[in-house]
Amino acid sequence: MPRPPVLRPCLVWVFSACALLLLGSVWPGDLAGQTVPCASDDHRAFDFWLGSWEVRTPDGRVAGYNTIERAMGGCVLHEQYETPRGYQGESFNIYDASRGVWHQTWTDNGGLLLLLEGGMAGDTMVLEGQTVGTDGEVSRQRISWSRVEGDPDRVRQHWESSSDGGASWSTAFDGLYVRQTEQEGGGL
Repeated sequence: MPRPPVLRPCLVWVFSACALLLLGSVWPGDLAGQTVPCASDDHRAFDFWLGSWEVRTPDGRVAGYNTIERAMGGCVLHEQYETPRGYQGESFNIYDASRGVWHQTWTDNGGLLLLLEGGMAGDTMVLEGQTVGTDGEVSRQRISWSRVEGDPDRVRQHWESSSDGGASWSTAFDGLYVRQTEQEGGGL
């Protein structure tokens, strides 16, 4: 016997509600009553980089503006960088507890993909990876972030590159991050 047409929408609604309830009971998004998955000291090691920053070159010129915020329930640091000349880049940074390393994926509007990994070396976050040029040449990349001693509102980022396997390094970028207040704003 065919079902009356009125019951079909009701059955769809009931099945949809049951599916949502089932997913809700196994979905990791509901953390009520559970421990927060990314609250360890290792997960918080890079928190000194959080904030809105004006980035300056060693001679004091403004290189750009950077905002680093927590995302994904505090498990990820999301970076958004831009310069006055239109360059933009973003990174996602996460502590991989299963391997005991920090990982960064950087992308920009020039097509660069940079994958870096590492961790804390004393009070400095040091991440390394490699790039392959259009000529096929492999270069090692090393970026370090360190708090400026005595000033919690300043962080130095030093990006180095090596084309000889790490025997010698040259500076690709040296930036001083200066924390912006709400009144100063920042950005372009």
